[in-house]
Amino acid sequence: MTFDYAKLVMDNEFAYMIKHAVRGIPVNEESLAVETIKQVGAGGEFVSHAHTYQHFKSEQSQSKLIDRRMPEEWAAQGGASMLERANEVAVDLYQHYKATPLNSETKKKLREIVNEAENHYHITLSLD
Repeated sequence: MTFDYAKLVMDNEFAYMIKHAVRGIPVNEESLAVETIKQVGAGGEFVSHAHTYQHFKSEQSQSKLIDRRMPEEWAAQGGASMLERANEVAVDLYQHYKATPLNSETKKKLREIVNEAENHYHITLSLD
């Protein structure tokens, strides 16, 4: 069997984006910018308004792998593909990631699951 860590990083990114999309869009006076629309008026410019700045990062998925720059700027900065960026992230994780130890309750629950699988399949597994 083979396994591609860069593909796992990309899958994680896709799952994050899907989760972001399916959480839905809040619909209320704040999210609809009712006061801002009244303030700026029809045909006004909203991009530089403080309300837009406050909300755009939480409403737009913040991809670490998808490069949203203009093609010319992307190419001038090296033109790294999504796969190349994912591979860099995977290598960095491999070299620097420090796992948080599991608490005793989680370890106990995992041991129960493994014991159940061992009994069911008549095998011995190691959690080390």
